[in-house]
Amino acid sequence: MDFGLVLQTDPPASAVVGLMRRAERNGFRYGWTFDSAVLWQEPFVIYSRVLEHTRKLIVGPMVTNPGTRTWEVTASTFATLNDMYGNRTVCGIGRGDSAMRVAGRKPNTLARLGEAIDVIRDLAEGREAVVDGNPIRIPWVKNGKLPVWMAAYGPKALALAGQKADGFILQLADPFLTEWMIGSVRRAAEEAGRDPASVTICVAAPAYVGDDLAHARDQCRWFGGMVGNHVADLVSRYGEHSGLVPEALTAYIKAREGYDYRHHGRAGNPATDFVPDEIVDRFCLLGPPSAHVARLKALRDLGVDQFAVYAMHDAKEATIDAYGSRIIPALTP
Repeated sequence: MDFGLVLQTDPPASAVVGLMRRAERNGFRYGWTFDSAVLWQEPFVIYSRVLEHTRKLIVGPMVTNPGTRTWEVTASTFATLNDMYGNRTVCGIGRGDSAMRVAGRKPNTLARLGEAIDVIRDLAEGREAVVDGNPIRIPWVKNGKLPVWMAAYGPKALALAGQKADGFILQLADPFLTEWMIGSVRRAAEEAGRDPASVTICVAAPAYVGDDLAHARDQCRWFGGMVGNHVADLVSRYGEHSGLVPEALTAYIKAREGYDYRHHGRAGNPATDFVPDEIVDRFCLLGPPSAHVARLKALRDLGVDQFAVYAMHDAKEATIDAYGSRIIPALTP
């Protein structure tokens, strides 16, 4: 199993670079960041510094979207980083939540997202693609490689991930939901004539190592609120009891009363009081190292290839170090 670290690009950028270096020293292979231009600093600028100050770390957004940048700009940015540092990027992409809504726009449609996945990958790898009806190619790309991993929750999005994406990003660590969603992605891949095993599976969730569960829950409760934004979209689209989305995912948002993006992804977010302890425990990894290892082994048995640690809490360094000393060695050969 691979491991990744997920950070917000809060200033100073040097702190983000330092944590990524720390992660690589502790055995993490991927460095991810949020991508929301109004809320945080521009990640692609910071990726260049992270890549310069690490040896093998693979970096990318969790997640970008097709709406905040034109697709040729996104592709060229990845291709430039790859040319400079040797194909060490990955493109996590989704419909867009905070990045679009904070700017007063709606998340992108799945049709637009599916088209963008193909175009960004093709352009970043040096192939011709059609953008707004015009065939274009980036002529200086040589031997470029850009895996595109898609974040998804709902049935149509899961199907799209299976049909088109190189990887699937699931932002929660509940084994029951993980099994259901991986199954949906793999069935869609097989129906599209792809090898289901070729789709990399990445689970991303907060991890907090320690014995004080009450404190850990309070530090990670924000995650249930963030996931709740996507769940609310699903309930609006499919209905509360449609049978198309498990109630194990949707039931907890009944007490949700809106969301304030000024506190997005942060411990102490006041808009996440509706998230019960049970959801925090299911969606996140909390407790002593042995509890993390047990959950991760269960996820690995379900087909998860990477666990990406959201470190938006008061124990970033301690969590990275605990993973490096006690948890990653138990999950890697």
